[in-house]
Amino acid sequence: MPAVAGMRKDSSGWEEVRVGEDGPEAVLAALDPEQREVALATQGPVCVVAGAGTGKTRAIAHRIAYAVRTGVISPGHVLAVTFTTRAAGELRARLRVLSGPAGDAQAVVARTFHSAALRQLQHFWPATVGGAPPAVLASKAGLLTEVARSTRQRVDTTGLRDVAAEIEWAKVMQVRPDDYAAMAAKWGRTPPLRAETVASLYDGYEQLRRERHLIDFESVLELTAAILAEDAVAGAAVRDRYRYFVVDEFQDVNPLQKLLLDTWLGERDEICVVGDPRQTIYSFAGATSAYLTGFTTQYPHATLLRLVRNYRSTPQVVALANRLSETTGNGRAGARPLAGAPEGPPLVAQCPKGPVPEFTEHDDETSEAAAVAARVRRMVSEGLRPRQVAVLLRTNAQTERFERAFAESGVPCQVRGAERYFDRPEVRQAMGLLRAAAKATPPRQTDVAGHPPRQAEPAALAEVRQVLAGLGLTREPPAGRGAARDRWESLAALAQLAEDVADTVPGAGIAEVAAELNRRAAIEHAPAVDGVTIASLHSAKGLEWDVVFLPGLTEGTLPIVHAETEEAVAEERRLLYVGVTRARQRVLLSWPLARAPGGQRNRKPSRFIEVMRARGRGPRNPMAGTRP
Repeated sequence: MPAVAGMRKDSSGWEEVRVGEDGPEAVLAALDPEQREVALATQGPVCVVAGAGTGKTRAIAHRIAYAVRTGVISPGHVLAVTFTTRAAGELRARLRVLSGPAGDAQAVVARTFHSAALRQLQHFWPATVGGAPPAVLASKAGLLTEVARSTRQRVDTTGLRDVAAEIEWAKVMQVRPDDYAAMAAKWGRTPPLRAETVASLYDGYEQLRRERHLIDFESVLELTAAILAEDAVAGAAVRDRYRYFVVDEFQDVNPLQKLLLDTWLGERDEICVVGDPRQTIYSFAGATSAYLTGFTTQYPHATLLRLVRNYRSTPQVVALANRLSETTGNGRAGARPLAGAPEGPPLVAQCPKGPVPEFTEHDDETSEAAAVAARVRRMVSEGLRPRQVAVLLRTNAQTERFERAFAESGVPCQVRGAERYFDRPEVRQAMGLLRAAAKATPPRQTDVAGHPPRQAEPAALAEVRQVLAGLGLTREPPAGRGAARDRWESLAALAQLAEDVADTVPGAGIAEVAAELNRRAAIEHAPAVDGVTIASLHSAKGLEWDVVFLPGLTEGTLPIVHAETEEAVAEERRLLYVGVTRARQRVLLSWPLARAPGGQRNRKPSRFIEVMRARGRGPRNPMAGTRP
């Protein structure tokens, strides 16, 4: 007798779908019990809370393939929405493998929000608005530069990049220029300039953009939603084409994306969302997990499922992640849970045992970087490929010392998600000015033995600081985050490098400092093939390595110094959780006590260290150690 494969809803209600044993059931064969539940939930609103490494892409791909092969939905009516082209490509690849003899599931459309919206906008624009669709701006910088110049606002390139990021936040939050100052204050934003100045630049940018028939990425979403909502023919056409929605990484949806999604859906509820509130790390850009955690409020009849079996990491890594995710509030053990943000059940490890996580304290940042490079070199000598290792950092400014340490140890490395340190525009500009200063400086005076005279502070350092001050290096960093803060940190790191050179070569002049900086730039620019990945924690999301180093874990760095509210600290905790769960086999965590060798040891380990080192045994989960 045929097996019951699932349920299908038609105009007369629900009915069983019966297929042969060699039919769609084959799609379910490789799934664990929870993944199978996801695949079988082919109708109505479905919310899947999927922990790190639990196979969420596999589950949703099998759900789509099963729905197609059982006739629940035609593949051409499915729209799967992801946040990156890489994720869309991975989903399409899985669907190709899962397609039936006729290749059914290959007709499923898997795109990012922006890609799907842009296609619809370009298609409907001539008929609904008229004329050719507007061109898409690759960057806001050009228009903002014109606006600043025309309004006589003195803003440098870095400041304009920060203003562009603030405009992006305002647009995804549906905040107009006239309301920006009030809403920025309400949301606790730290604008890169006076709020009124940002609002003025925002207003001028929007006017100039419209005059030139241009759209930015936020406008793509906003205008598509408006056209589909206001034009009955266009809205009906899209809703007729796409009747079955799947949204990945739902914890990263912002209000503008949610507006577009709701417009696509109309009055229907055929939507499956997948996400993990523990990996919400883009709140500063407008993303919110509230849509994920509040899904069953919007859809009271929704099916809520959870994926908890972790197939990526060893039990030791999983236990570390679980201890970290159990911490709430201000990040310290025993703190109150955050209201309205349930974290979900702990992960359950399915992989064999591995090494215990390591916690190491270092004297200073330089020795920490050197120790990481030396440890990786030993691992590589024992057979580990460099590309199986990652060093994940809270800020891009931290990359320089690790690039340098790996270069000096002979271990290849590559920077992901950010420019290599010596490739950054502000660093290249500073290096050019330092070389020019070295050429213009007369030869140093020496004593009878040929040694330069000792000075309380080398003149070279004063010259370096003067050059860097001219580029914007101040005694205190700018408030908040953004390009201005990144630029300041890059220049501060260069000042520290110059100080290190002066300490290493007593009496060094500006020529020696410039020459040493040039040497370091040269060795760090060596081609990196099969190299260790150096990346920010934000850019590491969605990736994984055998071994993950998490250095620099001090108060003020992680959590970052400007994380002043309870929710901001909670996001820093989630960011570290993302870093820990990138590791398949081993996690090594460390922190320095001082900034420079011999410096004051006034750094404190991150509050999260105490929590992760806590030891406690919960009840044994019967699923532990099993594999489908």
